[in-house]
Amino acid sequence: MSVRRWGIGALWAVGAAGAVAGIVFWGGFNTAMEATNSMAFCISCHEMQDNVYQEYLKSPHYRNASGVRAICSDCHVPKAWGPKVWRKIQASNELYHHLRGSIDTPEKFEAKRAELAEHVWATMAANDSRECRNCHSWDAMDHQKQTPRGAEKMQVGKQEGKTCIDCHKGIAHALPKRDD
Repeated sequence: MSVRRWGIGALWAVGAAGAVAGIVFWGGFNTAMEATNSMAFCISCHEMQDNVYQEYLKSPHYRNASGVRAICSDCHVPKAWGPKVWRKIQASNELYHHLRGSIDTPEKFEAKRAELAEHVWATMAANDSRECRNCHSWDAMDHQKQTPRGAEKMQVGKQEGKTCIDCHKGIAHALPKRDD
């Protein structure tokens, strides 16, 4: 009978240790996920600091009449857990290019800007500009406070089923230079 008690006790101990390890892993994983959503993390490499961050500082996402500031992760990382993890996996490609040095000078960055922008725009078009809609919704817009042309364009865009990125490319970062 004592062997049986010992077996059940060991099973409980292993289960408790597994639960604690799982909680510690999950907490660490979630903490790392959130840390990589911070502005400090996003601009910690000079490619971002010297290029797109400087453009962002001049954009309405940084300074605007309402005082609401969007940071990198607000526009580039989904809020929902599954899509967020998938985006973080995709971001490992950006880390690869950082380590490889393929965008480590302003000239190299500009040479790849169109390709990088196309990837972001394609993602936004595919998910109906999900990250934009975290802050901006059709129903919450006061078209009376928009310019007449802007209000008209927004209504036409809604009727045509357009998504934010169809009309608002270049709102936070410079558009790629065209060769044509």
